[in-house]
Amino acid sequence: MIRIADKTELKTGILFFTKKTAVELYNGKGGIFQGEYLQAFPCMHLEGRQECCVGIGETGLTKRMLMEVAACGVAFWRENKVEEIYVDLTGLADELTEENFPYFVQGLCLGNYEPPAFRKKNKKSVDITLIGTQMPETLLIQGIHMAEGVAFARDMGNYPGNLLRPKEFATAIRNQIKNLEIEIEFLEEPQLEALKMGGLLTVGSSSAFPPCMVILRYTGEPAQHKKGRLGLIGKGVTCDTGGYCMKSSDSMVGIRGDMAGGAAVVGCIYALAKNQVPVNVTGIIPICENRISPDSYLPGDVITMYDKTRVEICNTDAEGRLILADAVAYAIKNEGVQQVVDIATLTGAVVNMFGFSIGGILCDNEQLYHIFQRAAKQSGEQYARIPYYKEHEDMLSSNVADLKNLGPDYCGTITAGLFIRRFMKGRPWLHMDIAGTAWIDVPLWKFQSRGATGAGVSTLYELCKIKAIKSKKNSQSV
Repeated sequence: MIRIADKTELKTGILFFTKKTAVELYNGKGGIFQGEYLQAFPCMHLEGRQECCVGIGETGLTKRMLMEVAACGVAFWRENKVEEIYVDLTGLADELTEENFPYFVQGLCLGNYEPPAFRKKNKKSVDITLIGTQMPETLLIQGIHMAEGVAFARDMGNYPGNLLRPKEFATAIRNQIKNLEIEIEFLEEPQLEALKMGGLLTVGSSSAFPPCMVILRYTGEPAQHKKGRLGLIGKGVTCDTGGYCMKSSDSMVGIRGDMAGGAAVVGCIYALAKNQVPVNVTGIIPICENRISPDSYLPGDVITMYDKTRVEICNTDAEGRLILADAVAYAIKNEGVQQVVDIATLTGAVVNMFGFSIGGILCDNEQLYHIFQRAAKQSGEQYARIPYYKEHEDMLSSNVADLKNLGPDYCGTITAGLFIRRFMKGRPWLHMDIAGTAWIDVPLWKFQSRGATGAGVSTLYELCKIKAIKSKKNSQSV
């Protein structure tokens, strides 16, 4: 719980200091605490107060830095098993604006986050009282809802595969959005078969746990519903062994997190609905497992996708693009989607390119990419655009089908994205490959924890907010 109060009787709290104030107001030039960025120093007072002094370094903190200093202080007391604290924001008076305050709150919440644990005793979260601020409670609530969306995406990615089969993932989605103004449709295997959704069914046939597809419709601006919706498509592979093109043993540990894209879509739409953002969005999450069974699909097979495209299977570990392509085609044909953003832990190649702090982007529409750039700047997440040309599209040409699901040994991130683009029917498209950023073994930033990161939730949320603002301006100018 987080709340804003004028004062508090609590005796345990967090204070923030720049390097300048740490020296001038606290302990002099020779003190241990120098206010360095993310330096955390405990302090006891004679009257019984105990405080964690957190350094913020110089002024001019970015949103990500504000999230870090917030998480740093909360994590300190949480590790020391303190259950209730105050956070004095006086030292951040020059840093916190109405625009970045929700991200500071998000940092507090994520500093409180603990991955699902399957043991008898878990750490308790810390109740937080904010003092020394005049920020409106509406911004506090916005930040909490955004953090809840990120936490949901993290939870799903952290769940063991045997506890999150496709049906369990779909149920978790249903529970997360319960009582919100979000319409949900759940397509099970018989319905997918009636639709002849060959990509999703082919991959899902490798498992004893059948595939499904979840459709979320959020209509935050009913007056604009006829002007087309934004489609958010997220990969939902709850277990990915690679099929008969089996992954190497050293990469098997992370196979449970291959539904991070789908979880990010849910987390985003949850936050949109909770914060009542006036935008119309359809989210589609194709869900399945990619395993090995006697009747699993094999390299050399030719399958028929939902839109009747024939695809040559060259690698069974290139399954994500197959299920995403079916979902994209369905969104365009049946959901009135005019633009698509797809998000997936799609390729190891993007990790080789950018490591674990930068996601890869492909986009064929400059206006959509400009909106995405602004959204990423707002969220503080890091992405880099990858160029592509005609010769990259030709890499997917097949001698026996309309296209194949794998290009050559190089340009893997590009060809994976371009495979999905082939099903867009000319609509504006943006592809987010978060294979490197969705999971972290050693946290890069204080608001991260080991495991799933919830990558993409905040940027998708900001993208939808920007589109809502643009839509409002356009309607007012008519």
